[in-house]
Amino acid sequence: MGQVEAAVKEALSLAKQKGASDAECSISQTSGISVGTRLGEVETVEFNQDGALGITVYRGNQKGSASTTDLSKHAIEAAVEKACDIARFTSPDPYNGLAPAELMATEIADLDLCHPGDQSAEYAIEQALACENHALNLDDRIVNSDGAHYGSHTGFRVYGNTHDFIGGFLQSRHNLGCALIAREGDKMQRDMSYTVARKTSDLWTPEKVAEDAANETLSRLGARQVPTAKVPVIFRADIAGSLFGHLVSAISGGNLYRKSSFLLDHLGKQVLPEWLTIQERPHIVGGLASSPFDAEGLKTKDRTIVDKGILETYLLTSYAARKMDMQPTGHAGGIHNWRVSQQDNSLQQLCQQMGTGLLVTEVMGQGVNLVNGDYSRGAAGFWVENGEIQYPVEEVTIAGNLKDMLANIVAIGNDTDERHALHTGSVLLEQMSVAGH
Repeated sequence: MGQVEAAVKEALSLAKQKGASDAECSISQTSGISVGTRLGEVETVEFNQDGALGITVYRGNQKGSASTTDLSKHAIEAAVEKACDIARFTSPDPYNGLAPAELMATEIADLDLCHPGDQSAEYAIEQALACENHALNLDDRIVNSDGAHYGSHTGFRVYGNTHDFIGGFLQSRHNLGCALIAREGDKMQRDMSYTVARKTSDLWTPEKVAEDAANETLSRLGARQVPTAKVPVIFRADIAGSLFGHLVSAISGGNLYRKSSFLLDHLGKQVLPEWLTIQERPHIVGGLASSPFDAEGLKTKDRTIVDKGILETYLLTSYAARKMDMQPTGHAGGIHNWRVSQQDNSLQQLCQQMGTGLLVTEVMGQGVNLVNGDYSRGAAGFWVENGEIQYPVEEVTIAGNLKDMLANIVAIGNDTDERHALHTGSVLLEQMSVAGH
């Protein structure tokens, strides 16, 4: 990455020469392969090598940005020139500027994020076909496929600014997934499964992905609606992250300074039950959301986001922090390996604790109002009675208010799904409105 760092330094130097008071520049590049198969045939094979430079310059409080996918010296000079021209004509914004120099990362730890895999077309096709073929032969009720896909990508990102910060790291990501269609009588259902990892050796086998996809799809056959009622609800681990994702949005600076969050002025207040804690661990070796610094060069560090139910921090970029007269938190670009505390309950034990209610395995639609917390989305899953799954459920709507939903979490299972930046087990909520027939 030495040449790339040199290009970033050159861009920053050019910006200063052209009158910028400050500047920041990043170069990212990714290369890899994506393959899609369907019913035993190869549908797509895509090799890609994408690279881009982004430059932002500041003339006092005026800001201009430009980008280029051509990384030649001439193209970089042109991008810097354009950014400087734009800055001359933008309105001053007193909150513009680089993140504070004293908060920049000083040591770029090696977090072991890059493990290149076999990116040959032959290997990728073999993985996708093996997954899909195995799935199609598992059960006669699996009558069709929405395809299997395999992807393997490696790349890097280098960021620098005129605080004399420059840093970068390599990373890789590999994935394998499969979507199936099953039929029983004249009714059909679709579902899928996938695996993702930094190392190909950490991916599930094609057979495991196929079997999980088949189980998910077959379990939905015979789905029906349930009567409208207010009942306890479990968000299964693979979608429970979406629930806490709304918490992420609600405590993010952009929504807070725009006053479009249901958690305005909740810093230091109870937002979750007293037994529940959320921690952030950005430096987990090999973690899917690990990073030594954020998109502004700020050092990432371990944080307790929610401590025994109390909201301990907002998630602030430097711009949002200045707007709110606070310190940035190193979250430009997103969160880093959130871990939600759990209890020693399996999903089956959560169902037993719930007694009668709805186990949700899929949510659909965009019915979430972040301003007031109102939540209403289509859902599918399973009806539970006396702690046991009775039958699959479809075409229902679940509704509540996010503030109440988060505050009234009853339990979290130990079936943690680690395929995302946010690690949580299944979540049992005290009550939601379920609208069926």
